[in-house]
Amino acid sequence: MEETNSKKQRSSVRERAKAIKPFRCKNLIAVIEDPVDIQNIGTVIRNANALGVEKVYVVDQRGSLPDDWQDMRERRSLSKTSVSAVKWTFVKRFDSTQACIDHLEKHGFVSIATSPHVKGKTSVYLHEGDYKQHAKLAVWFGNEGRGISDKAVEASEMCVAVPMFGMIESLNLGTCSGIVLYEVAKQRREYQSQYRRAGKRGERAEPLPTIMPRDDDSSS
Repeated sequence: MEETNSKKQRSSVRERAKAIKPFRCKNLIAVIEDPVDIQNIGTVIRNANALGVEKVYVVDQRGSLPDDWQDMRERRSLSKTSVSAVKWTFVKRFDSTQACIDHLEKHGFVSIATSPHVKGKTSVYLHEGDYKQHAKLAVWFGNEGRGISDKAVEASEMCVAVPMFGMIESLNLGTCSGIVLYEVAKQRREYQSQYRRAGKRGERAEPLPTIMPRDDDSSS
């Protein structure tokens, strides 16, 4: 009986993986710079997975995470706070901001920073930005207390801010990442539904879906 249930679970996982594949945002990375709270790391990983972001990079100067993703997947604190999303989203750690920047640039990624408007940088509100013009994009989120570093801002093409309308003009890391990644992933998913980036092969003959179909009983 246990073996039968195990086979059913594996089959269900394979079916889910196949169903979500067209909705994954290729070459989209969320970068967390020097986070302090393990719960925030888990929340960002969970947000990234739920919204179809391909990878999460963590600048971990304190050495609080293991180097190997497989070891991270087995880390109970990460698995619990990410609601097991760390098992399904590739996570890579870096010892420094510069090491992460070098890796991204080596692989052709353009960075943008989530930060209030910075003098000398192209700055936009979230809803004003165009996040589909670059084939490879990394979205940076700063430390819970200090925010994004000057080094990360300097390496970014532009700064993106979430409009604020309350007395409190800040969001915690988990909330900010969810809001920003939703808009970025939505735009990129709509684009990749229509066009093939690889080799600049142009418009797709048949667009990919942009929204997961609902189960028959989901609206009841």
